[in-house]
Amino acid sequence: MTVLTTAAEQTELEGSRLARRLRAGDVVLVAGDLGAGKTTFVRGACAALGVTDIVSSPTYAIGQVYAGPGIEVAHLDLYRIDSAAQEPGLLEDYLTPERIGFVEWPGAAEGFARVAATVHISHAGGDRREIEITAP
Repeated sequence: MTVLTTAAEQTELEGSRLARRLRAGDVVLVAGDLGAGKTTFVRGACAALGVTDIVSSPTYAIGQVYAGPGIEVAHLDLYRIDSAAQEPGLLEDYLTPERIGFVEWPGAAEGFARVAATVHISHAGGDRREIEITAP
């Protein structure tokens, strides 16, 4: 499925639509260029999952865990990591069977458990974004 959005709020809405289908243990891989809207998409998903904390890019922290009602949400950004093998246990620390996980820049890792969807976000000029969502 491919969707064209024209504002950040619409990108968040697409994230929230996907989030409604997720359950504990699911992982969503989110790819796209710098500034494409990956964190905006995750922010919308987290809001739909009941997260009330501010959702920001974890580029420098590498990961965040947010509490929602009855579920935790892990948000990873692997941009600064060449290979998850450099950080033993990193994925296991965040992506547990009890959490829903979102991984930005997933190319640094392989073998994600239970990938529920892969999202690719592209700039389409101005505030427009093309969001492609595929599910296995």
